[in-house]
Amino acid sequence: MDANPPPQIPLSWPPDDSLTLDWIQSLTAALEWASWKLPPSEFPSVVPVPVLLRLVLTASNILHKEPNCVRVDPQGDETSVIVVGDVHGQLHDVLFLLRDAGFPSEKRLFVFNGDYVDRGAWGVETFLILLAWKVFLPEQVYLLRGNHESKYCTSVYGFEKEVMEKYGEQGKPVYRKFLRCFEGLPLASIIAGKVYTAHGGVFRGAVVTPSKRSKRKKGRKPISVTESNSLRLGSLEELSKARRTVLDPPWEGMNLIPGDVLWSDPSLIPGLSPNNERGIGLLWGPDCTEEFLKKNQFKFIIRSHEGPDARDKRQDLTGMQQGYTIDHVVESGKLITLFSAPDYPQFQASEDRYNNQGAYIVLSPPDYATPMFHSFEAVKPRPQVNPYYDFEDVIDSDQELDLKSMESGTSVEDLTPV
Repeated sequence: MDANPPPQIPLSWPPDDSLTLDWIQSLTAALEWASWKLPPSEFPSVVPVPVLLRLVLTASNILHKEPNCVRVDPQGDETSVIVVGDVHGQLHDVLFLLRDAGFPSEKRLFVFNGDYVDRGAWGVETFLILLAWKVFLPEQVYLLRGNHESKYCTSVYGFEKEVMEKYGEQGKPVYRKFLRCFEGLPLASIIAGKVYTAHGGVFRGAVVTPSKRSKRKKGRKPISVTESNSLRLGSLEELSKARRTVLDPPWEGMNLIPGDVLWSDPSLIPGLSPNNERGIGLLWGPDCTEEFLKKNQFKFIIRSHEGPDARDKRQDLTGMQQGYTIDHVVESGKLITLFSAPDYPQFQASEDRYNNQGAYIVLSPPDYATPMFHSFEAVKPRPQVNPYYDFEDVIDSDQELDLKSMESGTSVEDLTPV
C-alpha cells in the first residue's frame, strides 16, 4: 500500500449531490489506504462527519422507498446478477470480491444478502462503499438486511464501538444515522422471477391456532410463544405487509416475519419448528423448501447467515469451507447457503482457524437458474488492528441470545435523542 495519502482526502460531497464512478473510486482508495496507515481515531480526516451523513441519508432515502421484497429483473440478454453473502466488515475481502466479480454496472447487477458489519474491524468502511454503489446505481445494486443490521447485534459484536472509536464525540449521532439506515434495508429479493434470496430464509404465515402468551409485565408487550403445530409457511403477500422498520425483531403478529427472515436456519428434519438454538426464527426442513419453491415457482432459495463457526456446531449439515453449501435438493430446486467472508471470524479466541473460503454466486441469462459458484481466499496479510468487541468472551455464533434486550422491538424513535 502506497505510503502517500490519496490526493482526494479529506473526501468532500459532490456539489451537485450526484455521485460518480470517480467519486466511488476515490472513496474506495481513501478507505483502503486509511485502513493500513491511520489509527481509527483519525478516520474523520478521511471521511468527515458531514460527508458521511450526506451519504448515509441519501442512501437511506432510497432504501426506505423500496418494498420489503425487491424485484430484481435483469434487462437484456447479457446482464448477469451477482449474489453476495455475509461480509462482516472484512473490507479487503469485499474489495477483492468486487474486483474479481466485476464492479456493478448496467450489465452486472448485485444483490448483497446482509451482515455488512460486526465481527470484522472495517464495518464502517464496508458499509459506506456499498451505500455509495447503491446511490450511484440504485436499480443495479440491492442491499438486503441481515440480522447484524440491528441495535442488539451491533451493541454486542462491535459495530457500535467501532463507530464510537472512529468518530469520538460525534459517534453517537453517526451511529444513530446508521441505525436509521439499517431500518430501511429490504428483507428479501426475487431475482428474474426464479430465485428467492433472504439473509436467514423462509418465514411463517399468520398463526392458524391461538398462540400461548407469556404473562404481561408492566410496561412490556406480551411475547407470543408459538406452538410448532400452529406454524405454516408464509406467503409473499404476507412478507410484503410485514413491518421492517424496527431495529430488533418484534415478537407477535405480522411482526414475527422479519425475525424469521433474518434469523431462521435450514434443517434436515421435515417441518417447521421454533429455532431454539438461536432463540428466534425457525428451523425448516426439505419439505418446506419444496413447498415454498413450488408455490412460488422458484428454482432456488439463496440464503446466508451461517459461517464456518455456526456450521461447526451443526453435525447435520455440511461445513462452510468453500463459502457455500447446498443444503436441500428437492423436486422443484435447491436451497443454497452462501457466505462471503473468508478466514472468518477475523478475531478468534482459539489458535486454530477455520481458514474457510468465501464465495459469491453468478446468475446468468437466459434463465438465471444455473448458479455458478466462485470461491476465493482471504486477502492476506490484513492490516493490524484491535477488535471492537470481546471476542474471547462473546459466543462464536449468534446463539443463546439475550432475549430480554430484544423483546421491545426497539426502533430509532425509541432511542434516547442525541
